[in-house]
Amino acid sequence: MRKLLFLTGAVVFVDTLFFAALTPLLPHYAQSLGLGKAGAGVLSAAYPAGAFLGAIPSGLVAGRLGVKPTTIVGLTLVGICTILFGLADQAWQLDLARFAQGLASAFSWTGAIGWLVAAAPPGRRGQLIGNAFAMAVAGALFGPVVGGIASVAGISWTFSVIGLASFGLVVWAALTPGATGEESQSPLHLVRALGDPRILVAGWFVLLPALLFGVVGVLAPLRLAELGFGAVAIGLVFLCSAALEAGNNVLLGRASDSYGPLLPIFAGLVASTVVATLLPWPDNRFVLAALVVAAGLSFGTFFTPGMTLLSNLAEERGLHFGYASALINIAWAPGQTIGAAAGGALAYATRDAVPYLALAGICALTLLALWRSHDGLST
Repeated sequence: MRKLLFLTGAVVFVDTLFFAALTPLLPHYAQSLGLGKAGAGVLSAAYPAGAFLGAIPSGLVAGRLGVKPTTIVGLTLVGICTILFGLADQAWQLDLARFAQGLASAFSWTGAIGWLVAAAPPGRRGQLIGNAFAMAVAGALFGPVVGGIASVAGISWTFSVIGLASFGLVVWAALTPGATGEESQSPLHLVRALGDPRILVAGWFVLLPALLFGVVGVLAPLRLAELGFGAVAIGLVFLCSAALEAGNNVLLGRASDSYGPLLPIFAGLVASTVVATLLPWPDNRFVLAALVVAAGLSFGTFFTPGMTLLSNLAEERGLHFGYASALINIAWAPGQTIGAAAGGALAYATRDAVPYLALAGICALTLLALWRSHDGLST
């Protein structure tokens, strides 16, 4: 179990490392290619858009061929797309490379998380998912560092070297024994699960934080750059944010097993409402940096309990582990895509406060709705 946890952690670490590496480079691309907030939002949204497109196909492949082959295919394609991103020098090339990278990551993520869930004892599932997601957050932690290094050492060189190194994970996954007890399952099981109201509500607790992260991932780096932070400083801000989020997710996994996933979700909704309300106002770069760190901690409080709740409900339905993992991508990817693209476009057309305050209102309404109906979700 421990070896598989390390492998799963390494896979999601690499996925989020490449995803988050764009953050400190976003102001550079926005200025050098004339993207503006809307174009920067499209570039940021390209990765989760690809992940959304790959969510259902990756689940189908995992359900038919198994979680191990799905992981290997995804890892191989992620490495190739990362190298291509580093070599791209035009806006459409960057968008396409990020989109393909996200599509590939859907396969590696679905396979790896499905692999872990298949082997996890039900009583420890939240803890193991929390530990794996802490590694994903660690990838998000070091991603901005990689982006900062690339801004100094060269983008093409940095991404090519790291992309080539990531192929070592393909070998590691190939040498690891596959999941036991896997049986092929009809795609109709996944389709029916998407019609289950409890599955849809649980998915919302993965989609909502993705919306929040999508908006802050576009607007915060651009605003920090306006206030005088360079790529390295922006990377350090998101490094601190992700460090706290990683530690928090280990605790959240244990809390989800001990007290159920709904209690941490309540806490995340309260904190996110407050932080999203405050984010648009600071004119001081250090105050804004502190709020960005608080945002990572608050928004990240949803993910582990949301994923645990979704996995538990999927198990109740007898859903294949690969399909259960695909549900997470189906929920996360559109949230991140809409948050980045629509958040950037809305801020460009109006001001940053509009998307931030809209999301604060959504968090408050979700908190109210959950308070009234939480008994129906307990599992």
